[in-house]
Order: sequence, then C-alpha cells, then structure tokens
Amino acid sequence: MFTRRITPLFRMTRGFATHAGHPTALPAALHLKTGQSFFGRSFGAPTSTFGETVFSTSITSYTESMTDPSYRGQILVFTTPMIGNYGVPFNKAPFDSQDVGVVLESQNIQCAGVIVGDVAEKFSHYTAVESLASWCQRHNVPGVTGVDTRAITRLLRDQGTTLGRVAIGPDASSPVPEAHEYWDPSKENLVDQVSTKVPYELNPTGSVKIAVLDFGAKANILRSLVQRDAAVTVLPWNFDFNTVRDQYDGLFLTNGPGDPSHCMEAALNLRRTLTEWDRPVFGICMGHQIIGMAAGLDAYRMTFGNRGHNQPVLALASSGSIRAGRVYVTSQNHQYALKLQDPFPQGWEPFFINCNDSSVEGIKSTTESGRKVWGVQFHPESAGGPLDTIEV
Repeated sequence: MFTRRITPLFRMTRGFATHAGHPTALPAALHLKTGQSFFGRSFGAPTSTFGETVFSTSITSYTESMTDPSYRGQILVFTTPMIGNYGVPFNKAPFDSQDVGVVLESQNIQCAGVIVGDVAEKFSHYTAVESLASWCQRHNVPGVTGVDTRAITRLLRDQGTTLGRVAIGPDASSPVPEAHEYWDPSKENLVDQVSTKVPYELNPTGSVKIAVLDFGAKANILRSLVQRDAAVTVLPWNFDFNTVRDQYDGLFLTNGPGDPSHCMEAALNLRRTLTEWDRPVFGICMGHQIIGMAAGLDAYRMTFGNRGHNQPVLALASSGSIRAGRVYVTSQNHQYALKLQDPFPQGWEPFFINCNDSSVEGIKSTTESGRKVWGVQFHPESAGGPLDTIEV
C-alpha cells in the first residue's frame, strides 16, 4: 500500500484589494448599541458618525444604493465581500425627456456611513471617474473596511436593525458610547430632509401629466416616467395635491426614508384625494405605505427590514402584466411595512405578499370600488436590481 502525493502546479489564493498597510488608512471601528464592536481600517472621510446599522444583500449597484434617499441616516453594511471594484461614475445628466439631472439615484451620498469587508482601491469601468474612497471623502461620509461583515450581518439578522457608531482615527480607541448617546434617525422626519422644497417640472411637453409627491424619490422613478413621455411635476411631500389635482392625469407617490407616521399629513390629504378623485394613483415603498394608511391600514416597524435585489414576492391578484400566483424577484429597501389584517378595508385587497416573511408587499383597490389605485413595497423600476415587475 502506498499513498501518492499530488503536488499542485499552482496554488489558488485570494488577496485583499486594499493593502493592509496603506499609509493613509486610519484605525476605524463600528460600535453597536447592543454592545458589540468591530475594528478595521478607515476609507473615505476621516470623520465619525452615528446612525442606524442595516445590511444590504445587493451584489452590485453600491453607488445606486448609497445615493438612494431611503438610506438616509443609516450605516450601510454590504454583505458582498468586495465593494468598489468598478469605481464611481460622473454623476451629472441633463434635465430633458430622457434624464433627470443625475446618473445615480440622487446628487449626494445619502447613507451616514459604509461598512465593507474589502474596499477596492483599484477600480475598472469605462464610466468610472474616481474610487469609492475618494467619492466618500468628497461627500464627508466615513467608511470602514477590513471587518467581518458576515459576522455583523449574522448579528443584525438575530437582533434586528441596531443603532451604531462609526468611529474613525482617535475616536476608534476612545470608550464605547453610552446607550443614551446613540442617535436614532427614526425619531426624525427624514422625509422632510430629502424631499424637494419647491415644485419643479421635467419633460413639460410630455403626452400625459403626472404629479409626483416626493418623499425622497430615487431618480430612476422620475427617469422611468419621463422616458415614457410623461410630463412630470415633482411636489414636496406635504403639498396638498387636492388644490391642483384637476390639472393632472395621475398621481405618483415615491419612496422615502424613515417612519411613515411622520407623514400622516400626506396620508390625510391623500384620503381626500382617493375619496373625491377618480384618476390613477400609484405608490412605491413609502408611497405604498402612505396609500395604505390613507385606506385605513396601520404601518409597523419590522425587526430587520428588507434590503437587497433578491426579495421574492407572490402576486395575489392580477393587474396589467402581473399575474396572480406568480412569484417575482424584486429590489427592496425598507424598514416599515403595512400590517396584514382580515378583513381588509372595504374597497381594498392585498396585491403582493413577501415569500420570506409574509409581509404585505402591495395593495390595490378592488374592481368594485371603481378606483384605480396600486401600491407596491418594492421597486419595480429597480436601479439596481431585477426588472420582473416592470413592463418594458
């Protein structure tokens, strides 16, 4: 008997895209209010910050996620091991019938901080103009790399979304903050921080006139409308649409950050619209929750929230290209959801339900109600993510 030993011709190894001994890297830490701390190196802005620690399972589109206003006030943990490998594009575009002023989802980085396992110093993409670290530094957003994001994600999966502190440089070795020092962004009206302050128009010569209530709109929602030749008027979140509603062919309610209870004024205005107006209304994410609240449903804070590009939803009703009984893969980013109740408010029915946690993913008006109202918790327009639920 003998054992033959095979010597490999080469050894497969994986090194880090960030050099551990980078001369400009400061020590950095992520402290969670629940007592855990993770230590690594900094990239981006050399500043410390507080926020709500959440994770995203998105494999690509980190630039779109970071500029999504729904991430306002949050410390974003990416579960994908390496982030930054295709850099950051020039974030300017024209205001015309094909675009809405930006390439990404807003003009600025919206999240409070970024946590990655391995940030790429070298990037390669034909549209890239700078690195992730450079981009974060320009926008005064701190980042932490070299930490075990899998361990952080497992913690957040067990205990839910957790308040956190990104500590950079000398702050990384300072005492951990006391519980009362952590800032809770959900206590603030984040929608009011990201919504437009004044109305503005896009593609004014479009063939159909759509009013948009801006709770923190992703640019691709507006882009999707103007690419379909809609004349779009974007209004502040608390604008009383009832004063101008007869000028428009439809109303759109966008996504946005934080607790929908801060937007009860918008829900009450919408309740009157739904009662007195017979034209189409559609809502995404926060807009969906506002529609639900106007219909008489309650919203609640989820333990984890859903963030990523791989959330499966089951269609409970048919509408347009959507067929009841089919499962669609969707892009999502939310902490709050509508409560599923039985019976549903008169004139309303569930539209989608999440296949993982059974949360409400969509509602619609019934045929018998005579209304034309739909709301979905996910993003059919993606950016990034799948296009399962959008007609192209």
